Amino acid sequence: MSLHNIDLFHEQAFVAGHWRSAANGEVSTIINPATQARIGSVPALGKQETQQAITAAAQAWPAWRARPAKERADILKAWFRLIIGRADDLARILTTEQGKPLAEARTEILYAASFVEWFAEEARRIDGVTIPSPYADARIVVSKQSIGVVAAITPWNFPAAMITRKVAAALAAGCPCVLKPAPETPFTALALVDLAVRAGVPGDVFSVVTGDAAEIGEAIFASPLVRKFTFTGSTPVGRMLYQKAALTLKKVSLELGGNAPFIVFEDADIDAAVEGALLAKFRNAGQTCVCVNRFLVHSHVHDQFVRQFQARIAALRLAMACKNASTSGP
Repeated sequence: MSLHNIDLFHEQAFVAGHWRSAANGEVSTIINPATQARIGSVPALGKQETQQAITAAAQAWPAWRARPAKERADILKAWFRLIIGRADDLARILTTEQGKPLAEARTEILYAASFVEWFAEEARRIDGVTIPSPYADARIVVSKQSIGVVAAITPWNFPAAMITRKVAAALAAGCPCVLKPAPETPFTALALVDLAVRAGVPGDVFSVVTGDAAEIGEAIFASPLVRKFTFTGSTPVGRMLYQKAALTLKKVSLELGGNAPFIVFEDADIDAAVEGALLAKFRNAGQTCVCVNRFLVHSHVHDQFVRQFQARIAALRLAMACKNASTSGP
């Protein structure tokens, strides 16, 4: 993998402010899905290291939440600028471990950065509310407080954007975060935490733990120090994690499997509908939470839609075949 900034590629986890290996020395090998070549390895952390990350985050929480909102916002804006400035390297890391086209990977990096920028601005606007009181001698004031340590588990299909959407929100609100990325795509997460620390996020405020999902999950759900849990993934797994989170009454945010019909009405622009269907069905090789899983087409335009859709698919296959032939020629 050719990078302008090779120091963005890490084969160690980031726990409580330190790059480290697993206590037992075990590693997980990461494979390029396009070539099946070995990219590198990351530590196979377990319950012990996850507990250390949680404890460090809980200890760092009072100081982080006490920082003025402007300071947290400035740090997040610095993180945003670092992501933008290294977008090409981040995209190459993402493509190498995840498999999506490089142009799409770069688009995701910019999308991921936009979450950091958004929450940097929102950090300045964490306002309270004054509620009219029914009593003449009383005033009701609602103030917002950070909830505490946030644990996040993110998927492999958008390994950058799903991290910043969760972590940037937590940091903006004054919450430390312990992140477990998908086992297939850890290097993007490790590059992002590297840039976050360079931007000024204290190391013990943001940890990235790689390794055994069962052991890491056990530590997260058993700990009363983790007060908020966020997960993006399948509905069956989300249901199971929801049950585990209930044991310690954690607040939970779940983004689970969707149900995405593509509807073509009788008065639709069929050319536009076909292009939209291709994008909705095949973006990221069909691995998105809103990827089309069924088509509902009005009977009056059904045959025309199917005919044009099939023709467009055939044209794309031909173009791909010609491109492959030109790149593999003598």
